[in-house]
Amino acid sequence: MKYFLILLLSVATILSSCEKIGGDKMSSITDADVRNVLTEIKNKLDENIPKHLERGVKQVAKFWTSEDGTNNDFRKFCTDNFIASEDTLGMVFNKLSKYFESVNGNFNKLALELSWTMQVQEGDIMPIDLMFSGYDPSSHFNNDLFKNKIAFYTMLNFPFYSLEEKNELGKNWTRKQWAYARIGDLFTSRIPAEILQNIAETLAKADNYIANYNIYVGYLVDDEGKSYFEKDKKLITHWNLRDELKAQYAEPDGLQRQKMIYKVMNRIVTQTIPEPVINSGNYTWNPFSNMVYKDNKEIKVKPEPNTRYKYLLDLFRAQEAEDKYCPFYPSYIERSFARDMEIPQPELEQIFINLVSSPTVKNIAKLIKKRLGRDLQPFDIWYDGFKARSTISEEELSTITRKKYPTPQAFAKGMPGILTKLGFTKDKAEWIAAHVQVDPSRGAGHAAGAQMKSDKAHLRTRVAQNGMDYKGYNIAVHEFGHNVEQTITLQNIDYYMLHGVPNTAFTEAVAFLFQKQDLELLGINNSDPKRNYFKTLDNFWSAYEIMGVSLVDMGVWKWLYKHPKATPEQLKETTIKIAKEIWNKYYAEIFGIKEQPILAVYSHMIVYPLYLSAYPVGNLIEFQLGENFKGKNFADELTRCLLSGNITPAIWMNNAVGQNISVKALIDAAEESLKNIE
Repeated sequence: MKYFLILLLSVATILSSCEKIGGDKMSSITDADVRNVLTEIKNKLDENIPKHLERGVKQVAKFWTSEDGTNNDFRKFCTDNFIASEDTLGMVFNKLSKYFESVNGNFNKLALELSWTMQVQEGDIMPIDLMFSGYDPSSHFNNDLFKNKIAFYTMLNFPFYSLEEKNELGKNWTRKQWAYARIGDLFTSRIPAEILQNIAETLAKADNYIANYNIYVGYLVDDEGKSYFEKDKKLITHWNLRDELKAQYAEPDGLQRQKMIYKVMNRIVTQTIPEPVINSGNYTWNPFSNMVYKDNKEIKVKPEPNTRYKYLLDLFRAQEAEDKYCPFYPSYIERSFARDMEIPQPELEQIFINLVSSPTVKNIAKLIKKRLGRDLQPFDIWYDGFKARSTISEEELSTITRKKYPTPQAFAKGMPGILTKLGFTKDKAEWIAAHVQVDPSRGAGHAAGAQMKSDKAHLRTRVAQNGMDYKGYNIAVHEFGHNVEQTITLQNIDYYMLHGVPNTAFTEAVAFLFQKQDLELLGINNSDPKRNYFKTLDNFWSAYEIMGVSLVDMGVWKWLYKHPKATPEQLKETTIKIAKEIWNKYYAEIFGIKEQPILAVYSHMIVYPLYLSAYPVGNLIEFQLGENFKGKNFADELTRCLLSGNITPAIWMNNAVGQNISVKALIDAAEESLKNIE
């Protein structure tokens, strides 16, 4: 997954002049003041009045308070600092880009260093490590730039445009105009530093909770006391548990293991999991009966005390504290979708519903049932049999990956070879790999991009003492996809303010494109002429699963906003209720069983709030890109698309593939695949 960098410059919106700034301050500038300033500036200019004049002055007025100066100070500031000359504006733009790259890059680098012990497998975690990982050195930066007038100077000359305006006007903007607009996104709120700091601390605590939530599956037993996993195997929730469940489709006796893991997942969601078995191999646990044993004797233990939902509630309250400072996006839901993803939440929700309710789901489910030779189980939402590796034992694959990548350094050394197999030239492959540092991860793995050209991206991956197993390798290839995107869109972009991609779904799409070629990168080729049809069905089924998970995530946050004073117990019961409702509406008929809470198992809900939607959107983008790349050089096409940079999703997709994000292409291709396979 893409690592959540600390946001240095919070993007919210323009506040109207009657709104409070900083919680208890009112804008001191009147409409008459604005008109007088505009008239004074226009009188100094010739007939060519810059288009950004009125927008810029009005935005400064909406943030200006008595602490920033008098009304006359406002007038003088605007008249002295407004830039009418296009040449001068370009020079200032270059300076701002340089300064922001330095600030963003160094804050990002510092944040990575402060969270190093929490993220990287290096030494024991002590309380001081948690304290520093929760410290946000950039939390005062935004407010500081308002105080020293840099924020006002920036918005005066590079004003903010709404999403609707960007999508409409941006169709005809030059690259520089797009870069100007992205500078306009930097200063659109004045959130108190203590609120930003609290969010950072809350996220760090949640991250620590999830990063250490391992299940020692070698100590799981069934009703007969039989164990099914290696004694030393531990799996982090939910990632490794899910991946282990998926891997069992390739095993002749994998069904019982899948049922056991599924029961563990349900125990986590319902918080009936015995607290002592979390991150511990000191007890034997039967997840079916929920009995715990020590030295072959049953012992009485307490369940986890709604800890999972307390962290989620803490995250909600930390984010909710920003709401009154963001009136145009007055909820975290709106900030996550309309602002950050630049896709409104209702629009995205409807896209998901269009797929999960399509008749194609039932048609694919019939094929899965036929291939499995049994009725579907709820955990078959993670059916992995359309992938080539489903016919290869995971242990066989792990033998290959452990030999090839015994250490993180070995994977780093092999990165240029991965890239050349994907179509990059030898020189380009070595250049990209040189900009990526591989670190041993405490968690399942993640990617952390650089924010300045002099820095490197980081790939965090989990490697056991006996080498990188297949799961670790599969995740590492995914994270490497992120790093390649992060490197190209920073190092090769034309304007720093356009570095990156429109939102996290786009970097997920790139990571998916890499991850789905993991076997080919090992030299294991699938000669099946129908392999592309199977890949399409795999993409569809993955989207079907994660869209349901995302709908639960959205539903929980909607409920939280209606019940902000909820207790962890109430939140738990509601989350389970929402998960079951989504299941009953879009999954129960397909799987032949109702009332399943499993769609609430994803750890993202606890540590990466409202991030889950990036995955299904990423699935759709990945499919559309993959279809467009067919018959072309993968590396060349990927690079072409990535160099659109950070523009809006709608325009990026039209540049890349000639159409916006949609489920129609995937549904149509899935139906065509079914015909050819059958």
